[in-house]
Amino acid sequence: MLALQRRFERPQPSALLIAAAWAGVALVTGAILAGLSLLNGLAIVAGVVVLVAAAWEPALGLGLALILGTSHAYLMAARPDLPDLGQVVLGLALAGWLARGLAQRAIVIPRVSLLVPLGLYVGVGLLSLLPAASLEAGLNEIIKWTEVGAIIVIVVGEARRGRARWILGAVLIAGVAQALIGLYQYQWRGTGPIEFIIQGTHYRAYGTFEQPNPYGGFVGLIWPVAAGLACAMVARAWHSRRRRDWVVAGGFALAAGLMLAALYVSFSRGAWLGAVAAGLALVIAWPRRLWLGVGLVAIGLALGLGLASAGLLPASVTDRLAAVGDFTTVTNVRGIDITSANFAIVERLAHWQAAEGMVRDYPWLGVGIGNYATAYPRYSLINWPLALGHAHMIYLNVLAETGLLGLAAYAALWLTVFALTIRTIRRTSGLSRGFAIGLLGAWAHLSAHQIVDNLYVNNIPLTLAALLGLLVVLAQKKTPVNGLNGFIGWTKT
Repeated sequence: MLALQRRFERPQPSALLIAAAWAGVALVTGAILAGLSLLNGLAIVAGVVVLVAAAWEPALGLGLALILGTSHAYLMAARPDLPDLGQVVLGLALAGWLARGLAQRAIVIPRVSLLVPLGLYVGVGLLSLLPAASLEAGLNEIIKWTEVGAIIVIVVGEARRGRARWILGAVLIAGVAQALIGLYQYQWRGTGPIEFIIQGTHYRAYGTFEQPNPYGGFVGLIWPVAAGLACAMVARAWHSRRRRDWVVAGGFALAAGLMLAALYVSFSRGAWLGAVAAGLALVIAWPRRLWLGVGLVAIGLALGLGLASAGLLPASVTDRLAAVGDFTTVTNVRGIDITSANFAIVERLAHWQAAEGMVRDYPWLGVGIGNYATAYPRYSLINWPLALGHAHMIYLNVLAETGLLGLAAYAALWLTVFALTIRTIRRTSGLSRGFAIGLLGAWAHLSAHQIVDNLYVNNIPLTLAALLGLLVVLAQKKTPVNGLNGFIGWTKT
């Protein structure tokens, strides 16, 4: 007993060293903070806390990366010297996940079939870099898609620790936050170039994306998920008669409504197209009987056409959609007169023609993944010398950069995603099925919107990867009927 008491009374040398180190860190930190203003000091402390939390708890780090990643374009415009916060926090989350595995002497890479077509696309992308003009631009794109795979692995791994609901919560929080910012910009305090002015006195919503089109695409990816969960929760609350279930359903419905409203005030025609596709997917997939879903869609389309023919649709919608037909009626923009009304469409078509030239010269492997902007000067039209960074159509962009092989691999990836989602919808019910249907709506939006744009910008791939990881988690549930109850943390029905 005496020896034990002495051991507690005498600190070990290692403990003394650790205590001294922490004291030194505290003194240095205090000295640094003393020389700063209160606001800067609080910002530094908050930043350190966030970074430590991201490394300590990978799911928390990933969630913060999803939320902070959307600020990249805004920070690039305001403070180009600052790093990409989303990528920094994601890197710490990855490091924390690896460190946890090393500490437990078990870095487990879950078996995810979705990684096969993803790896195939990345492999073709690497091959396309052999003749590419810019290796750096290509490797940046490869890193982007590699991060998608890494995030899927982390989501699946963290779901086994009960952290999937954290990631889903972060996705919804990011969507609602962007929706609130966009609605504020539209209604009260929008700023930006004159092209953003709409309806005379309002600005198109753009959030922290600095552009309305990717902004509309971002909230367009998330609102169907909230809508699917809201519908499932309404059905559950109707049967349970529990007030808590009605509150949760109302929360999801409010989130979906805010994001859908923000998508509307972005006045992005691509986002509107995606929203229609997402809505149709939700309506078709919701009934168990396919013919009933198709019938509901047919009724909805007939009603919409009737309202349009009668002139009952809002003028803000009809005016924006009036020029969409030019995408199909105009094939060559070299001799077309450019006006303020057709500028955006002609600009896109000019970049489409440049991409077609790349495909003619490099049909199999393209000009190199991520190299559209680098190759653009050789194929640009006289009136359009500046590249926009991509072809403003993902399918043509993939074809131009990675050729027919790359487009085939890209198509295989997304066909796999759709097949997995539809299979999950068929074998689930309740909340799980509502979530899966919401994911189907997200993929429908992405596929339709990217006919006229490229949404793999401003860290949107991080959110996309998180949703793909959650799909894999849901699809792998051994008890799929009630799988989402434990998945999100609600009580079982």
